[in-house]
Amino acid sequence: MQHPATAGNAPTVISEEMVITPLGGGQEVGRSCILLRYQNRQILLDCGCHPGREGIDSLPFFDAIENIAAIDLVLITHFHIDHCAALPYFTEKTQFQGKIFMTHATKAVMKLLLSDNIRLQKEKDALYTEEDLQNCVDKIDVIDYYQTKEFRGIKFTPSPAGHVLGAAMFTIEIDNIRVLYTGDYSLEED
Repeated sequence: MQHPATAGNAPTVISEEMVITPLGGGQEVGRSCILLRYQNRQILLDCGCHPGREGIDSLPFFDAIENIAAIDLVLITHFHIDHCAALPYFTEKTQFQGKIFMTHATKAVMKLLLSDNIRLQKEKDALYTEEDLQNCVDKIDVIDYYQTKEFRGIKFTPSPAGHVLGAAMFTIEIDNIRVLYTGDYSLEED
C-alpha cells in the first residue's frame, strides 16, 4: 500500500494489495503483533510482549511502522502477555491516535495481569507505569461476540476463540474483502 502524498497536489494513491506485516510472533512464540494494511487503512492485530525478553527488547518491532499515527484500529484477541502487554506502551509512548477494541473479559483480566506485570518488572526495564496502564485502559472500547462495529470503513466482528475467557477471533471486512484473524484458539468452550 502506498501512503498519501504529503507534499504538493499529488493525488492519493490507494493500492489494491493487502499487506500483512508481522511485527512480532512471525517466526517466534511471543510479542504477537500483526500490521494489516489495505485500501489506505491500517489495523494492528494484537500488541504483545515477548515473555522471554525484558524492556524494549520485549516489544514488537514498532520501528517497522512507517507512520504510527496513521493506524486506524487495534484489535486485541485475548489477555495473555504475549498478545496485549505492549498495548500501554503503544498507546502512551507513541503517536497512536486510533481506536482499540477487545471483549469485556479481555479488558478486565488484561488490566489485572498488566498491573501485576508492572510490579514484577525491574524499574530500569519498566516499559510503562501504572498511570500509563490506566490511561490505556480508559481508551479501550469493548465489543461483544458477534457484534459488528465499523470504524473508518473497517467492519469487524469478534467470535469466540475458546482459548481463554473472552478470547476472540476477529472477522475484518474492508471494501467487501474479508480476513479472519485469530491469536491462540482452542476447540474447547471457554
